[in-house]
Amino acid sequence: MKVHDVISVPRRDLLKAAAVGVALAALPFATRLASAQGRRMKIGMIGSGNVGSALGRVWAQAGHEVMFSSRNLDHDKELAASIGKQARAGTPREAAAFGEVLVFAVPYRALPELGKSLADSIKGKVVIDACNPFPQRDGEIANRAREQGAGVVSAELLPGARIVRAFNAIGAARMGAAHETPGRIGMPIAGDDKQAIDIASGLIREIGYEPVLVGGLDMGRYLMPGTPLAGEHTPEEIRKIAASLKP
Repeated sequence: MKVHDVISVPRRDLLKAAAVGVALAALPFATRLASAQGRRMKIGMIGSGNVGSALGRVWAQAGHEVMFSSRNLDHDKELAASIGKQARAGTPREAAAFGEVLVFAVPYRALPELGKSLADSIKGKVVIDACNPFPQRDGEIANRAREQGAGVVSAELLPGARIVRAFNAIGAARMGAAHETPGRIGMPIAGDDKQAIDIASGLIREIGYEPVLVGGLDMGRYLMPGTPLAGEHTPEEIRKIAASLKP
């Protein structure tokens, strides 16, 4: 058998493949990654402040459908319009129903009420918890989250959700720019649901970080400002720091 008989491919198919490769190479990193994965998702953003808007913008530019929501619908409509056709705006209830994956990026004190009002929509869905408990801002619920662990308490406040704690201790401005130099900075995450962790990890890589699982939701207590895992670290540094922490 001749070599060319084994690998024979029509020339037109080779040209098509080459054209696709050139086209993908010209796209931003996040878009190339989404194209390679071949999976577009609907993402509901519950909270569209600095963190929510930064994350949602990158995901929309990567080709996902993103719905922004907050207490200010006019602001969310303007934000969506500035991003383009992959972005839209709605109420928190609409965003929770819309998203296959939900991202909560709100003051921690808002979680008890959101957990009740969105109960039917969040059950069984992957929820990325980017909320941090600050007692001076959020009151008693923040004290409880700090004592028991933010991941554990978030799971109680959002019953039925498949929670992955992430995006908790890195500045929002960096979140919107990390995809320009992907993989250099690690993103510590915590969760108990393997499939949810896998889905969240794919989205985190699109933002530009390398996800590093530090443990279950009980380790979520360390994913907030003021802890050893706060700030920017390489993936290896995160693993070393996490190994020294107790659940």
